[in-house]
Amino acid sequence: MNPKIIINILLGIGAYAIFVTVVLMYYKHNPEAMPWDDREVFNRKFIAGLSLDNPVNKNSVIEKLGSPDISEAKKSTSGNVYVLFYRTQHVTSDGNTTEDECTAMLFKGNQLVAWGENAYQQYKEQQITISN
Repeated sequence: MNPKIIINILLGIGAYAIFVTVVLMYYKHNPEAMPWDDREVFNRKFIAGLSLDNPVNKNSVIEKLGSPDISEAKKSTSGNVYVLFYRTQHVTSDGNTTEDECTAMLFKGNQLVAWGENAYQQYKEQQITISN
């Protein structure tokens, strides 16, 4: 085989390896740019990896998963309470994301304290405080 061909092949492989390395090191994954079905899988995998023993704050969840599909907040007797909904299961092809298609994530202050079916119920049970 011609040595020039071999050199060109090796240069091509080297350039490809460098390109892949640069992309993997510097590309920031953007869940908001994903198709809805890929984003659901991404959200489910992230939420499945959560642990109450390794607490997560609200900002890091938003940084990782992007803007929530639905959100609510209120002041309660225990401080500020937030519930963020991230789409995790497709139910109806109507173009709208509803709570039954999402997993609720409950934050007290800035700390994640619950997620899943009971998180929104816990949020609704928080007593609202009104300050003057």
